[in-house]
Amino acid sequence: MSKRRSLQDVRYLLDVNVLIAVLDVAHVHHRRVTKWFSSPGLQWAVSPFTEAGFFRYMLNPRLGDVSAEEATAILLDLTKEPGYHYQPISSDWQTLTKPFFERLFGHKQITDAYLLGLAIREGMVLATFDKAILHMAGEHSSHVLLLTE
Repeated sequence: MSKRRSLQDVRYLLDVNVLIAVLDVAHVHHRRVTKWFSSPGLQWAVSPFTEAGFFRYMLNPRLGDVSAEEATAILLDLTKEPGYHYQPISSDWQTLTKPFFERLFGHKQITDAYLLGLAIREGMVLATFDKAILHMAGEHSSHVLLLTE
């Protein structure tokens, strides 16, 4: 982020991998993201895409390997954490991706584009590990927080 703001001034939209890293102690970034996630006053949000990615990971027998009921309970417990907010998708694809559409170049960016567009539209900051999102964001890079640095 180019301008430093206090945690109370910003709501962070979690990328799917950030949410998974918070919950999976075996994740390579678990320690780092857990430290950030436990910051006093942190305001954070999940969206339908974040939830869907979480379920996709958790129900995969090679990754999370839990039942839908267990995954639902984990997500429900997470909603009780301080600073939690649910951010619904506020607009359509064209509207959300318009600020950076010319920088989209592949099918693997679809979820990232929705999340970045949602963060921009709602005045949030997308918390992610994915450095490529900075390129996609372009002049909107203040809406991206890389947690790997």
